[in-house]
Amino acid sequence: MTRPKIIATDLDGTIIPFDGHISKRTIDVFTKANDLGIHIFFITGRPPRWMNEVREAFSFGTGVCGNGAVIYDFHKNEILEEWLISVEDLTKATYALRSSMPSAVFAVENHDGFHREKKYLARWDLGIDDAGSAQIEEHFDQPAMKFLVRSLNHELSSDEMLEIAQKELKGIATATHSNSSESLLEISAIGVSKGETLAKLAQRLNVSAADVITFGDNPNDISMLEWSGRSYAMATAHPAAQAAASRRANHFALAGSRQRAESDS
Repeated sequence: MTRPKIIATDLDGTIIPFDGHISKRTIDVFTKANDLGIHIFFITGRPPRWMNEVREAFSFGTGVCGNGAVIYDFHKNEILEEWLISVEDLTKATYALRSSMPSAVFAVENHDGFHREKKYLARWDLGIDDAGSAQIEEHFDQPAMKFLVRSLNHELSSDEMLEIAQKELKGIATATHSNSSESLLEISAIGVSKGETLAKLAQRLNVSAADVITFGDNPNDISMLEWSGRSYAMATAHPAAQAAASRRANHFALAGSRQRAESDS
């Protein structure tokens, strides 16, 4: 098997256990790949402010945050390029989802940070915007990296929400999710996805899809799993991600994706 020119990996549930940290084995294998001249991209739904763990683990690589919305130099803490949701489209998306999903509550990630409605459960952002807003439109004074939608009291599952959003947001924004159990949608600007941004980065390096390996586990990874020449879905992956990938990696707790990446290098 030929050596890839790019390895692009999701973070949570792929190389970072949900209740753990990046393992030494993972760091060692990606370091070996980097030493071989392979370009490494860490492509995640996380905002840039959640990349400290990656910065501490790796002295190389480029971050792609917000499901493709931001190219981020996590070594210099610098946004290199971004594709944001316009204020107009944020407003349209909010109206469409409030009308079609009565249980929806909202949050937004923009250059000022994280902002939420009072009823939106800030599971990973406790201590930020504790007061919350009556309506998220109070924070539509600038474009957003990511628009977040929860179904109050888990009235709808993430998959059910995604089905509704993909219909209602057609031509307005791109909807996906990264966790089946959270009743949570992640919305980006129209046309923005992990796969689209990875394709841009590969083209700039004059690398074809055939020379790219990707790893992922959820619907927000599907676009890059489908695009790359070799793609691995984790054994714990969402069924749609498994269907999109050409290969299967072991459970992330067994460092399966790292074993695959090492053997392909």
